Amino acid sequence: METPKLIDPFHRPVTYLRLSVTDRCDFRCTYCMAENMTFLPKKDLLTLEELDRLCSAFIGLGVRKLRITGGEPLVRKGIMGFFDAMGRHLQTGDLDELTLTTNGSQLHRFADDLYAAGVRRINISLDTLDEDKFAKITRWGRLPQVLRGIDAAQNAGLRVKINAVALKGFNDDEVFALADWCAQKDMDLTFIEVMPMGDMGTENRLDQYWPLTQLRAHLETRLTLTDLDENTGGPARYVRIAETGQKIGFITPMSHNFCESCNRVRMSCTGQLYTCLGHDGMSDLREPLRASESDAVLIDAIHAAIGRKPKGHDFDYSRQEIRGQTIRHMNHTGG
Repeated sequence: METPKLIDPFHRPVTYLRLSVTDRCDFRCTYCMAENMTFLPKKDLLTLEELDRLCSAFIGLGVRKLRITGGEPLVRKGIMGFFDAMGRHLQTGDLDELTLTTNGSQLHRFADDLYAAGVRRINISLDTLDEDKFAKITRWGRLPQVLRGIDAAQNAGLRVKINAVALKGFNDDEVFALADWCAQKDMDLTFIEVMPMGDMGTENRLDQYWPLTQLRAHLETRLTLTDLDENTGGPARYVRIAETGQKIGFITPMSHNFCESCNRVRMSCTGQLYTCLGHDGMSDLREPLRASESDAVLIDAIHAAIGRKPKGHDFDYSRQEIRGQTIRHMNHTGG
């Protein structure tokens, strides 16, 4: 097995890059961004060619998985050209997986093209199956359009995983409905604890916060859950539901710090590298990217940034106050 080229100060190989290609989105989910967002000027974003060069540098340094995020990645003009370009790394065997996280709104347009580019699995963010509640939490979203996109993705051959943020007083009465719906459609499901990111405005994250230990206990009042010894290097812990055979994941940044196996870094659409979702510290890679046509300066900057990766995040809702809050919105970092 090849020796990893990117190792952080705590001896964790970095093999997974999550790349935001835009901060724009056609939704305004309440836990992700403000309703009246001020988006970055388009001139500040890296070009698709620059994003290609950045990703290719990371792949050359041992990144094996590339996830495209946003905002909503499929609203960026010309994005399928970028997916097609990244597909070449799948063909050479230098990249194991090319995937994306999406709100599903544009999948009816792009599902077939994504499959043709080499994408085989996608994550779709969906917190409720109630059309009115969906409109409320996304502010601008339309549930039928997303459901149409999910059908298009499955028809194209894409494996779909649903990501649902657990929100007390909002979707805590839909846990069984979501699980059953995913089982019927042969989709995996992952629940995520709400995180303190960005200007929270009138949203009270303490009131919204529902520990997944409680959600799991709720599931176990009707279903049989068996822990799976499965570690993808990511934050999710998985169980198997005996009654349906489906796999359900739990991502618990608040109730269980999952940093010991972290193998990922996040790149913003402006070239800022965040080595931890829960820290505002970042390294600018745009300047070294543009400083030279050679990748030598860029590669040195990547190594230096990985050398500053912290041991873990500091998210905390204990003592009825929010600790470890980051000032940037989730759409800026890319989730």
